[in-house]
Amino acid sequence: MSYFYVENQQGEGPGLHWHPYSETWVVLEGTARITIGQQTFLAGAGDTATGPAFVPHRFANAGDGMLRIMGIHASATIIQTFIDQN
Repeated sequence: MSYFYVENQQGEGPGLHWHPYSETWVVLEGTARITIGQQTFLAGAGDTATGPAFVPHRFANAGDGMLRIMGIHASATIIQTFIDQN
């Protein structure tokens, strides 16, 4: 397992990408727009979501304030392939 803490301003977030393992997000503060495959939804403080291995996903700050989110990777090292940079 590996973990990372992210703070994103409004509209910020990583581009569409995938991992050869699952990734789970825990929204600590703010509102995240999370896309997993063909589904896009909003998640707020206290919400969690998991993207399966090899499924493209992304998240971005969809709120007015700071987004604070924890990413949990089912791997000791982060391995990711970006599909785009938007």
